[in-house]
Amino acid sequence: MLIDTHCHLDAAEFNPDRDRVVAAARAAGVGIQIVPAVEKDNFAAALDCCRRYPGCYPALGIHPMYVDHAQSGDLDVLRATVANERPVAIGEIGLDFFVPDYDQEMQEFYFVEQLKIARDAELPVLLHIRRAQDQVLKHLRRVRVCGGIAHAFNGSRQQAGEFIKLGFRLGFGGAMTYPRATRLRKLAATLPLEAIVLETDAPDMAPAWIGKGRNSSETLPQIARTLAELRGVPFEEVVRATGANARAVVKGLT
Repeated sequence: MLIDTHCHLDAAEFNPDRDRVVAAARAAGVGIQIVPAVEKDNFAAALDCCRRYPGCYPALGIHPMYVDHAQSGDLDVLRATVANERPVAIGEIGLDFFVPDYDQEMQEFYFVEQLKIARDAELPVLLHIRRAQDQVLKHLRRVRVCGGIAHAFNGSRQQAGEFIKLGFRLGFGGAMTYPRATRLRKLAATLPLEAIVLETDAPDMAPAWIGKGRNSSETLPQIARTLAELRGVPFEEVVRATGANARAVVKGLT
């Protein structure tokens, strides 16, 4: 079974045809989708989406690009919602230092506090990391959580090794399908297969054959085939291994 470890199925882009999108994913062999929230006002939508569609599992968190209009009380809401709803992970959380002048101190505050929530709840985390690999690793060493997934991994080989040491799997998706992404494709080809999980980040991060179009979990089989081709292994081996890797780090998947 293919597992999409990062799919924003609740996004407005899917409002016109969400039922069809889920049906198409299941028909393509994608049996599980993890649906991460991005802010407090998004928690209910992510939870409702997962109640509606079997095979969908929620993660709850405050995305670093949404902290500018978050309030400290949102962390209390997250903590209470986690206790009541028991998501499979805390996420999407992390750091994004790509955007100039975006408040890094505030990002780090929310990131650390959410790591503490994950630690206390014994839940893995789904990490958003952009231009902040080392800073994220620094905080993960200080606040130890039970692993998780480094979503859309794009760091160095050395940084990959550090995440793996901390119990993380590395998410690879549409970006890997572009021939010009030579460094990323080399990582996908040479990192231990036991460290890799698959994702789409739908509706974003579309693969090469879609380009700027809307992404969906239906593309995951071809993403998996790309990984198999890069590694020179059978497609079935990639499906088996990445599915097992996802289940190993996100214990709530059944």
